[in-house]
Order: sequence, then structure tokens, then C-alpha cells
Amino acid sequence: MDKQSRLARTILNGFIAYFAEFENITLSARTRFENAEWRATQEASMRRIDIYKLQVLETLDVVEYIAQDRLHDLPFWGETRDIYAELVRGMTNFEIAETFYNSIFNSVFGHRWIRDDYAFVFSPQGDMPPVDVRRVLNQYKTKGVFKAAVLHLLEDYGLSRPYEDLDRDVERIATVIKSAVIEAGYVQDDVFELHVLEHHFFRNKAAYVVGRVSGKGLQIPFVLPLLHTEHDANPSIYVDACLLGSDIISKLFSFTRTYFMVDASIPSQYVLFLQQLMPRKAVSEIYSCLGHHRHGKTYYFRMASRHMRSTDDAFIPAPGIKGMVMAVFTLPSYEYVFKIIKDRFTPPKEVTHQEVRDKYQLVKRWDRAGRMADTQEFANLVLDASRFSDELMRELEDTCPSQIEINGRALIIKHCYVERRMQPLNLYLKDATDEEVDAVMLDYGKAIKELAAANIFPGDMLLKNFGVTRHGRVVFYDYDEIQPLSDINFRKIPPPRDEFEEMSGQPWYSVGPNDVFPEEFRLFFSGNARARRAFDQWHSDLYEASFWTDLQDKLRDGFVEDFFPYSPKLQFQR
Repeated sequence: MDKQSRLARTILNGFIAYFAEFENITLSARTRFENAEWRATQEASMRRIDIYKLQVLETLDVVEYIAQDRLHDLPFWGETRDIYAELVRGMTNFEIAETFYNSIFNSVFGHRWIRDDYAFVFSPQGDMPPVDVRRVLNQYKTKGVFKAAVLHLLEDYGLSRPYEDLDRDVERIATVIKSAVIEAGYVQDDVFELHVLEHHFFRNKAAYVVGRVSGKGLQIPFVLPLLHTEHDANPSIYVDACLLGSDIISKLFSFTRTYFMVDASIPSQYVLFLQQLMPRKAVSEIYSCLGHHRHGKTYYFRMASRHMRSTDDAFIPAPGIKGMVMAVFTLPSYEYVFKIIKDRFTPPKEVTHQEVRDKYQLVKRWDRAGRMADTQEFANLVLDASRFSDELMRELEDTCPSQIEINGRALIIKHCYVERRMQPLNLYLKDATDEEVDAVMLDYGKAIKELAAANIFPGDMLLKNFGVTRHGRVVFYDYDEIQPLSDINFRKIPPPRDEFEEMSGQPWYSVGPNDVFPEEFRLFFSGNARARRAFDQWHSDLYEASFWTDLQDKLRDGFVEDFFPYSPKLQFQR
């Protein structure tokens, strides 16, 4: 066997080892849910993210040993790539295997020389394997009666804990589905089927059954969240809601949430079915939702490359107040933003480049609670220099010259993050009606509280550091000052001891590096009285140090919050 073949097989063996460990962690999610082991669930989620990089590094050691003096020989890698392409041809997860090869190649070449000749910029087998989603579906015929089909479904998706009240849950689900079918202009006697993905989706403290009502040209996506009566003497399972429609389901699979654990041994089949349920959801985001965030990045890059080739608008600075740490730009025709760490931070920011990168990695691994945007990290990203507006080029040359390089027509960004574009909250408020201000400030406060319950303190809670999604949800996206909530020392401002201290323009009390005074949070609304009034109506408790210290005590005692990715209005009453 020649050296190229040995190298290709070594990389494939590394991938097989990674995928097996990924599956092992995923398969144990069911037991963790059944036993209400919520801390173990969080730890397993972080461990599953970490194993990719660990396996790449372990495989890289063997790759370097085999390749030796040909390690940086591009024609050698071109031959290895062709052999690898044949080895993975026909595999049910070949697209994930090709991404693993790319990770090895990029580790060797520092994310340079990313060409189809040497790596899998585009797959020779197409973006996705041939998919027949029927292979991963269970089907239930209604025969004009939804209750019997729903009963059969819940029995099939039962867990080791019994249902709290199976008949009650069946009746409620059947009623919701029947109403949706009638509202769509059909009658119950029409023959429909329930198509359901064969395995549960586990995340945080819930298990989800994902499917659709199908027939007569009608398709209604649905999800059944199963929750655990964890504090009962004899724990049981109940169905918390019947979620219907693409928009509601899309929130469940949001880029602001932790990755699911689901036994999708053929990922593409799950991805395609989910994309049918949520046509507006990017395929790259669905791969990430299933835990394959590295391939989500690959798929994103392919779609981005095609978008760049099919458009001609210019990159411009992103709308909003300039950040102290990041230079942010976008393409008007594109729904993502690019963020580059500045060479020098605007005072009073004192964090280092590495500290900012560490914060972004923390967010990748942490429970994002539906309130922090997922990001893709790129090194040596190549874009067309001619498409950068003069204004943007001046800004980049002024703020982060060490991070950009011009090579002919190419502008190379040495390191950046890409995330979904949102409207900055401060800009949203400018044109919002009074009703919209009330709603968004209610959600802004909820975002802060939910982050805190996930043991995240945002640090800088200025309105400009939060965005509003197309669903009207408030999301945090400025991570340079986040810290675990448990590390913060929340204090009440002590009263001045005399008139001199009271009139002083400087604090009359000592302030430690992790000291935070919640009373000062009112300053975040300077200049926006409408926002301040709305926030005070709903969330004045955030100004009290006791709110934060009480939550810290709960977290230290092992408390894990319920983060529902749907409105409480949709929950069944118990």
C-alpha cells in the first residue's frame, strides 16, 4: 500500500472513531432524560462538542508520522484526497467524513490552499447523499380518527417512565391536530397519515417527537415535547404541548439553542425531513442543530460561495453603533454578518484577543438558552477584494489591519466569526410602536434572566449588544465580557457616610474586579425613556442585588432551569 493510501485510510479511521464516540454520547441521552440527570446532560453536550477537535488532533499525530517529508506536498494531498473520495463513496455519512478530512488538511496547512484539488470544498458526490426519508419515518394512518393514531404513536415513543395520564395527552393532541386540519379546509374523515422521525430529540430537560400530518396535499409540521415530572415520588412523563407549523418548529431548531442529541445515524435523512418541515431554515443550521456543527460550517461555506458568485453588491459596515472590540460588516443581499477582532480596543475595554476568542468558544460549548447566537469561526477566509466598499476598507485598515491581507483580487481575513444577521435592539426601538416597545423590552428582560439561569452574565447589557430576530425574539451577540454568573460578586451600593461622599463624582466605596452593582443597570437605558418605562414595568427586580445572589445560590445547589423554546400559551394545562 502506497503512502497516499495509508494516509487516506488513517484519516478515515480517525473519522470512524470520532463518529462512533459521537454516537455513543448521543445514544446515552435517553437514559439521562429518563433519570432526570440534568447536570450530566449539560456535561455530555459539552463533551460531544469537544471530541471532534480531540479526534482531529489525535489523527493529526498519525498523519504527520505517515506523511513525514511529504506532509506539505500539495500534489501528494491531491492524490490522497482522490483515494479518500473513493473510500467514502456510498457511505451514508460521507458528507460528514469529507468534512473531517478537510479539518485534517486545514490543520496541516493553516486553512490555506483550500482548493477542490486538495480538499472537499465541494463534494464529488453532491452536497447530500441520495435521501429517502421514508427509511427514517414511522407512519400512522388516521383512518378518519386521529385519537387511535395518536395513541399508537405515544405508545411507540414511550420511555422507561410511564405516562402521567396517557388518555388525557392523547385527547389533547388529537383535538389540536383535528382543529388544525379543519382550519386548513379539510374534514377529519379525509385520510391522513402521521409521519414521525423514528428517534426522540433530546435537549436540556425535554425529549421531542418530531413529525408531520400529511395527506390530501396538506402538510402540517408538529412537535410533541415530552417532559419529566422529576420531583414526584414516582416520576412520570407527560406531553407538554402540541406545536404546529413551520414558524413555531423553526424556533425549536433555532441557531440560539444548544445542539440536539438524536440517534440520526444517517444524518442527511433527518436533515432533509427537517428541511421539508422548515423550508426557510438553512440546511447548514439544521446540520448544526443535530450536533454536526463542523459540517454545518462546510455547508454554510458552500452556500456562501454560491451566493457570492450569484450577486454583485458590495460589502458594507453593518448598521448600528460601532463596537469597541469587533469590526462588523455584511452584504446587503446576505443574511449573515462578519465579525473581526480589532487590533486595538476602544477604551475602557481591556480584554485581550485571546480572551475574546475564549469567550466565543465558551458560548459554543455552553447552554445558549435560546438567547445567544451560534457562530462559525473561520481562519484565512478569502473574499473578493473588489466587492469591499471604500468606507468598509477604510474601517478595516484603521481598526484591524493585522487581520487582513490583500493578495491580487483576494482579500484574506486571517480570523473572523460569521453569525446570523439581526436588527440591533437599539435601532429596532427607534421606529417601534409603543406596543412593540413593551413587547420587546419584556423579552429583553427575559433574555437577561434566562441567560442568568444558564449561569451566564452578559457583562455589558447595552441595548446595542442585543439583536431582534425575525420572530421578534431578543438575542445577545456581544460576548467579549460574558462570565459565568457564579463568578460575579453582586453588591448593593453602600450609602455615603457624609455630605462630602454624597457630592463626590467618584465612588466612595471600593470596587473589586468582579464586583457588579445592579442598581447601575438603569444607565443602560440612557436616552430612551420609553424603553426604560417598559423595562421597569416588567423587570425592576433586576436592579436588586438580591435577585442575582438568590439565583447564584440556586445554581450552586444544582438548579437547572427549564428553557421552553415555545410560548407558555401553547402549553397544556396540568
